[in-house]
Amino acid sequence: MIASVSGLYIGLTAIMAIYFSLRVVKLRKGLNIGIGNDGNQDLILADRVHANLIENAPFALLLILVAEVNGLSAPFLHLFGSLWLFARLLHAIGLTQGKGGYHIGRFWGVLTTWIVIISLAVVNIGLFLGL
Repeated sequence: MIASVSGLYIGLTAIMAIYFSLRVVKLRKGLNIGIGNDGNQDLILADRVHANLIENAPFALLLILVAEVNGLSAPFLHLFGSLWLFARLLHAIGLTQGKGGYHIGRFWGVLTTWIVIISLAVVNIGLFLGL
């Protein structure tokens, strides 16, 4: 089976991860910080935006892939994939603009990420059980 829908969201997430990584690299270069963060708040935030995506992406993307391979329809896959990308962008904007504190984008980005992952987990368990 071709997993083209999953491939789309995996590819877009990979581009997002590289973009977030480039933000960290650019800050490191500009601040002359080779490793660590030297207490620089902007670098800490940029690193957390990237790391948080990397921490959540494996679960979300594997769940989308497995759901597709197991026959979940394309509209549902696109719904989950679109929500996933929206959540990660919202989180990145919120974490950056909120300077690490509370921000509505950070709150809704994390909540939506968790909803997507939990929903996909339930869908995959349901597919296994034949529901």
